[in-house]
Amino acid sequence: MAAGLAAKAATSAIPIVFIVGDDPVRLGLVASLNRPGGNVTGVSFVNAELGAKLLGLLHELQSGAVRVGVLVDPNYPLTESFVSDVRAAASSIRKQIEVLEAPTGRDIDTAFASLAQKPVDALVVAPSPLLNNRRVQLVTLSAYHRVPAIYSWREAAEAGGLMSYGTILNDAYRQAGVYTGRVLKGEKPVDLPVIRSVKFEFVINLNTAKAFGLSFPPGLLARADEVIE
Repeated sequence: MAAGLAAKAATSAIPIVFIVGDDPVRLGLVASLNRPGGNVTGVSFVNAELGAKLLGLLHELQSGAVRVGVLVDPNYPLTESFVSDVRAAASSIRKQIEVLEAPTGRDIDTAFASLAQKPVDALVVAPSPLLNNRRVQLVTLSAYHRVPAIYSWREAAEAGGLMSYGTILNDAYRQAGVYTGRVLKGEKPVDLPVIRSVKFEFVINLNTAKAFGLSFPPGLLARADEVIE
């Protein structure tokens, strides 16, 4: 989808305001963040750079967890950088990483089934449209296999996931809406620098924690932007 958007942006005579979870320069959408060039601008948000943060939050909750699974969609362009980020963080806190690949919904079932032979103490679910769309399946399997997991989107915590940490997407949409309004009023995208959305939210589901028999340290609980009870 990103490749298609990049091709369209390169030739479009119609103003385009995009929202992407990747570097728009790397995708070829704009020439630079400050001077987009062409007829496009928009909002980019952080997700792949949060691997170390997700692992760190799991570590604060379960410092004794040694083997941590990382569930990824290998077809998602940002997966490789996300896994590299997690591996680097894991080495500093002496954790072993087990990467589980799930390019389709069926592969998610297979990945969790493999935990019977290679169990993990906790799970980091990497960002990707596929995994976010399959959040109910992930939450259900996490509960069934008794694997505490952290997710990249708040919707997973709302669906019963243990906790989530990621970009506040509503803020990115709001910023894109503001830019769209300015373009409709006559401003040119070339004059509007790409916005880097860097507002994050940490959500804890205490009901799920109780089901897992887990207690959040007071300091970690106090840092949550929202606690679901």
